[in-house]
Amino acid sequence: MHDSFNTPNTRQPARPLGLWLAVLFLALAGVIGSSAAQAARIKEVAAVEGVRSNQLTGFGLVVGLDGTGDQTTQMPYTSQGITNYLQQLGITLPADAVSKLQLKNVAAVLVTAQLPAFARPGQAIDVNVSSVGNSKSLKGGMLIATPLKGADGEIYAIAQGNLVVAGAGASAGGSKVQVNHLSAGRIPAGAQVERSVPTPLQEGNSLILGLDASDFQTARRVAQAINTRFGAGIAQALDGRTIRVNAPLEPDARVTFMAELEELPLESSVPSAKVVINSRTGSIVMNQAVTLGACAIAHGNLSISISTTPSVSQPNALAGGQTTVTEKSDIQIKQEPGMLIQLPPAPQLADVVRALNSLGATPQDLLAILQAIKSAGALNAELEVI
Repeated sequence: MHDSFNTPNTRQPARPLGLWLAVLFLALAGVIGSSAAQAARIKEVAAVEGVRSNQLTGFGLVVGLDGTGDQTTQMPYTSQGITNYLQQLGITLPADAVSKLQLKNVAAVLVTAQLPAFARPGQAIDVNVSSVGNSKSLKGGMLIATPLKGADGEIYAIAQGNLVVAGAGASAGGSKVQVNHLSAGRIPAGAQVERSVPTPLQEGNSLILGLDASDFQTARRVAQAINTRFGAGIAQALDGRTIRVNAPLEPDARVTFMAELEELPLESSVPSAKVVINSRTGSIVMNQAVTLGACAIAHGNLSISISTTPSVSQPNALAGGQTTVTEKSDIQIKQEPGMLIQLPPAPQLADVVRALNSLGATPQDLLAILQAIKSAGALNAELEVI
């Protein structure tokens, strides 16, 4: 009877040993890949000194607007800009005609762009266009050729093209409806690079890596990771932010060297404890290294209520006085009792959050409470107010 339960249909076929090893290898590879993906790389915490983008700006004109341009009588630089542009085309306007220009389809704008590192002449970059006059909308307009200059006053790009304005609006009879912002737009690939900016990547025998944030531990680990991969003495940490790295002289070898260097993983380190406070919005952000010592807190709320009631003083009919309106104010002050609450030591961020939530204070009250805890020496973190 017992043998009837052990039928051949219920038995699983035996898997070969090679298949089990393949499954185990794939599982280990997934675990290793996920842990490696979480590890920080050098490219995420440091960058080559001098290899950066540059800001470009220029003054231009947007034409082709549907009556939503600047009022040139109030914006003299718009009429002056179109006059200068026409002079470059060989068209000279009389002095009295310039003052009478009514160009409702032209708007004066500022054009800004980011010139990326290693940009070469002929490459296209995106530009942002913003109105500087009283134009109602830039929708449907086209930016005419505008030179974009750098901080040194040299022209590095020329911008021109049709604007993309992500908005819409309509007005009639004193009513107006508007969606998004109509006085700013963007031109994808709207500028062409005319001059390149030299970078120090191929200069000298060494490169300087600059950390995004000053930290001696991170600088030491970056230098150790480079020396472990490429050999002792290749990298030297100069201070808490900069690391000098000896690099090959050949351009191709240096690019290959930097590509491998930026992908090197770094050991995860515990960041310095910090609490960031935004006094304008009441936002409080703290990282995982924040700890809290044992302390006792008493916090009470003080509320002041002022109510004003208007009253009318009406004189008698034969008194000859005037009717006056007076106000009667009622001021009340209410102070809630503050209970002394003991907070236990909180060695982890979750414990800190739980302890602060037990106070029942508003975010604005927590701003003052955290500063007081820090002054008392019970908050093991740096306070930064932004």
